[in-house]
Amino acid sequence: MSEFNSDFHGKIELDVRDSVADWTPYTLKQAPEGAPNVLVVLYDDTGLAAWSPYGGGINMPTMDRLAQGGLTYTQWHTTALCSPTRSTFLTGRNHHVNRVATIMEATDGFPGSAGRLPAECATIGQVLQDNGFSTFWVGKNHNVPEEDLAPGGSKSEWPLNKGFDRFYGFLGGETNNWYPDLVEDNHFIEQPYSPEEGYHLSKDLADQALRMLRDQQSSNPSKPWYLWFCPGANHAPHHAPDEYIAKYKGAFDGGYEAYREWVLGRMIEKGIVPEGTALTPLNPFPEDVANPADLVLAWDDLGDEEKALFCRMAEVYAGFSEYTDAQVGRIVDYLEETGQLENTLVFYCADNGASAEGSPHGSVNENKFFNGYPDSLEENLKLIDRIGSPDTYNHYPTGWAAAFSSPFQMFKRYSQFSGGTCDPMVIHWPKGFESKGEVRHQYHHSTDIVATILDAVGLEMPDVYRGVKQHPLNGVSMRYSFDAAPDGPTEKHVQYYTMLGTRGIWKDGWKASAVHAPISGKSNFDRDVWELYHVDEDRSESRNLAAEQPEKLQELIDAWYEQAKENFVLPLDDRTALELVTIERPQSEPPRTRYTYYPDTTAVPESVAVSVRGRSYKIIADVILDEGAEGVIFAHGSRFGGHSLFLKDGKLHYVYNFLGIPPEQHFESEPLAPGAHALGVEFIRESAGEHGESVGTAKLYVDDQVVAEGPMRAQVGKFTLCGDGLCVGYDSADAVSSRYANPFPFTGGKLLGVAVDVSEEQYLDLEREAQAILSRE
Repeated sequence: MSEFNSDFHGKIELDVRDSVADWTPYTLKQAPEGAPNVLVVLYDDTGLAAWSPYGGGINMPTMDRLAQGGLTYTQWHTTALCSPTRSTFLTGRNHHVNRVATIMEATDGFPGSAGRLPAECATIGQVLQDNGFSTFWVGKNHNVPEEDLAPGGSKSEWPLNKGFDRFYGFLGGETNNWYPDLVEDNHFIEQPYSPEEGYHLSKDLADQALRMLRDQQSSNPSKPWYLWFCPGANHAPHHAPDEYIAKYKGAFDGGYEAYREWVLGRMIEKGIVPEGTALTPLNPFPEDVANPADLVLAWDDLGDEEKALFCRMAEVYAGFSEYTDAQVGRIVDYLEETGQLENTLVFYCADNGASAEGSPHGSVNENKFFNGYPDSLEENLKLIDRIGSPDTYNHYPTGWAAAFSSPFQMFKRYSQFSGGTCDPMVIHWPKGFESKGEVRHQYHHSTDIVATILDAVGLEMPDVYRGVKQHPLNGVSMRYSFDAAPDGPTEKHVQYYTMLGTRGIWKDGWKASAVHAPISGKSNFDRDVWELYHVDEDRSESRNLAAEQPEKLQELIDAWYEQAKENFVLPLDDRTALELVTIERPQSEPPRTRYTYYPDTTAVPESVAVSVRGRSYKIIADVILDEGAEGVIFAHGSRFGGHSLFLKDGKLHYVYNFLGIPPEQHFESEPLAPGAHALGVEFIRESAGEHGESVGTAKLYVDDQVVAEGPMRAQVGKFTLCGDGLCVGYDSADAVSSRYANPFPFTGGKLLGVAVDVSEEQYLDLEREAQAILSRE
């Protein structure tokens, strides 16, 4: 018998009738007998003090129900940011080991921040899939490198290549819940119906998850499954149906400082934190260290209009969260109805603390944060009654981030404090443990989830996977805690933290935290002051013991450096958000100054589309117009930032929608004659504005004639973190301009193609070349 068939133990003769088959080497592995299904519900941007199981003001009936039948963990931590935390859920290794130091849009080309999972880190999906589980991923991904977010890009980091049978959701860091950027399995799709027809992403995701589970139950009911359900909630934009927002009318009128006092009492009453736990300061950093964008304004210093606006923003956030919980409830109801809930291990949790990316004043367009552009109270107030609707891309102010992350210091991005890392976690598994309705205070981390799942299903992470020796799991199983005493000892002993220039370490009940603000651009890490907290005695990290116990502090600082070396943490990076998202990264397509796009194609994601940010550019389209021709020629972005060249009422229009700030910048021609035309626009960047935006002159062209021109400002940051890609012949998802309704397809003639130039050539040079190129297509 050859080595190739060495596992075959049958008998092979000339005639099959004289031979004996052996199916053993060709049979797929089956899951261990009695292995549970696994449902992981992973929200975004939610602090410990937001939700009702923890005493928070947001009602979460489904989570409450699971907590009453399961366990509520009070010291479960994350990395303080979404992509890194999600990478730990995938592999059970620390985020730098996964090469995911930060979000995919901010990777910087070092070993711990390259943005691609190493072969040494097999995923939970791969291990379960290879051992007889069906594997589903529904909702947010945010673990695919930007250059791969394209129909023709590499699929090596997409879910179906990471051990998942099915995927439905969005690949980027956020998306519009009314007009999402959707991927099904390995291809981009349009949303199935419109907001006017009742569409909301949370509902759609639950619909798709239920379909996957029903298909599984119909075809392979004996096969266990793993479902990772990752809603867009509670990441901005906060969108919710009106009836859910209305539930919270007046609920937050006391303001965020009063909420902190109120919720701390509730958390103590529920046993989430011990009696005597103190609130921490709202703005704990000295002025020379603090990031001004993270300032929390004193509630009593706000005017009545600001207070009303801020309260409305919290109401919308709460409605968004509860509405999404109701969709999770549909999944849980189905599992109960079909008898599957009893042996389904459920984790219900969030990936980092509440988000302060809405700035001190809140925002009706969160993309201003990523463009380094301040919000205007006047603009926000105009939309107060529309917040949460398709008209806004909203985010609450920093004060609510601090409140929902009570009683701790700071919030999302601040990895050195529990405000950034301590998150809700409820575990429910009726068949797996007897404890019900209890809390657990054992200290744990997101790296521990993979180890817990493998322990529960009876599998181990292989030492070698697909021929590659594996990095050992950094996490430890939490299963020991299921039937342990609430205050029993933890089996975890050390966890480092590092994010966007912040750093800290927890070790056997003690915590060292460096005083450094994230994305502050201030560097000088060697001058960081470190603080010391005895977390076992001081849950909120309110009493700095550095002066009293310098030896203990130094022990922890040394431990941080040891962990940093072992986990590929250095170098530290605190560059600003705008600097990080505009880093030049490898692209699958070579850099060029001229791009040509054609109609009848999928929207091109911004990550791989031509970048006109911070530069002059020219756009030209070759068209043949019939009488009555109309529709979008070129569009990129949405009403919250983008630009569009289109025909309407017989005229050529160009709209640049600068961060959704009205009025739209609009340029218009006289009526056009039918026939062949070269139609386009040129923007000549002349300077930087007060906040770094591009300032210059736009010229609208019909053939070789300037038909309209005037001053214009343009964004230097992205139009969006996810979705609303570059379109030719239509406008996908959310329309760039209010002057038409999407998709407003081009009709009444022929659109040959569109060329975009970002070189220094004059518009007329491009016109001649584009006409020559397009004429050959």
